[in-house]
Amino acid sequence: MPDAVPPPVDAPELDDEPAPTSHTAATSPTKDISPSRRLGRFFARVDQAAGGFAVDLALYGLSAVFALVTALNSTLLPHRAWGAIAVWAYAGAFLIAALQLTIYLLTRRRARRWRAGRATLTWLTWAGAALLPLVVQAVQRADGRTDRAQEEVLVVEHMGERLWTEGTPYLSREAIAALPADERLMGYSPYQPGMSIFGLPRALFGDVWWTDARIWFALTTAILLITAVLLLRRHPIVRALQVATVLPLCALTLATGGDDIPVLAFCLLALAFAATERFGWAGVAVGAAAACKLFALPVVAVLIILALARGRGGKLLPGALGLPILVLIPPFQVDQDAFLENVIRFPLGHGLVESPAQSPFPGYLIAQNVPSGRYVAVGLLLTVAAIIGVSLLWRPPRTAASASLICGWGLLAAILLVPTTRFGYLLYPVAFLVWVSALRPVHRNHTATSGPLDDTALYRQ
Repeated sequence: MPDAVPPPVDAPELDDEPAPTSHTAATSPTKDISPSRRLGRFFARVDQAAGGFAVDLALYGLSAVFALVTALNSTLLPHRAWGAIAVWAYAGAFLIAALQLTIYLLTRRRARRWRAGRATLTWLTWAGAALLPLVVQAVQRADGRTDRAQEEVLVVEHMGERLWTEGTPYLSREAIAALPADERLMGYSPYQPGMSIFGLPRALFGDVWWTDARIWFALTTAILLITAVLLLRRHPIVRALQVATVLPLCALTLATGGDDIPVLAFCLLALAFAATERFGWAGVAVGAAAACKLFALPVVAVLIILALARGRGGKLLPGALGLPILVLIPPFQVDQDAFLENVIRFPLGHGLVESPAQSPFPGYLIAQNVPSGRYVAVGLLLTVAAIIGVSLLWRPPRTAASASLICGWGLLAAILLVPTTRFGYLLYPVAFLVWVSALRPVHRNHTATSGPLDDTALYRQ
């Protein structure tokens, strides 16, 4: 059963400016500081520059440039449509952030007092850079435009339709082979059965704008992120929230495709639950992520080890393992081999057609240019996975922050080495690594609002 919600513990009013936690830390000579601590302090100084507004300004400015370039040059029409709207949202956010920075420099008020304003600007920018383009594209698509959604949106909606009519979201290998050659790729559904839930509205209510799968991706993501922010309200959450929402890697993905965003949000919420000692709910959240995409399974594994190390495995395991297994029951009863064909064989390159996920990362380049390259890339991936697995067992994570750090580096290695992958998958490791700062335990002798990556002990987990 999920944990009961404990009463909040009041945190002291502290400044945002980091302070040494001991006289020794304040007076130790530079030569005694480890390289990881120097790196942590460097990132902390960058993030806290001008109360955090300097990085805000850079983020919104560079995002506006990216959106403009995308609107003018992208070969993908949904991306161009996103950029044409998002550029104005980012430009407006840049101007507001510049005004906030100016007022901060003139008044020199504590940065902590600006957190609400920065968070509000983040939510508004997400609404303008992700949600508004999404709704516009959904409406245009409902009116007949065929270039206002990426293929994964159609795949998820087809999964929902097949689940409703046939009891399984998957076509068998024979059924896919019977399709015209140019339609076989769209016949594959390389997601867990839980993803088909986002396609059910269109199956039930027809082709209207609000049944677009992206609308339900967005609603789910908003609920999950708001919950995570409320859980971590005493933590430095603004930068972490920005990375999960307004960063173009996430905003563009949600507006044009979107299936990865709720999976990421479920994982982040699971980490937030773990950081606040709610391991039962953490299991439910990460289990829901794994029920939608196998990509979440490494996060499940890391959180299980964290829970076992903390003596909370009995709370987390039912949801973390139960939900992914539960969603397999209907498709396995109808056609077990169809699940294997879609979710296992196709992503591994053994389907009737080749996966379009071919970003030029090392794994793909090795698979394409080295003799027996696919096996070499898979071998490297398994080696890295084994090393991470042994290190987890030898020195398991003890905090949600260290678990997030392991998830970030581990998924980054996986994305780089998998023979078939997408550039957009980088949103997972980027988010996990930045959320480390928001997940750190809050101590009375250490400010909860110091910059990210300042606690270099996280790098030694």
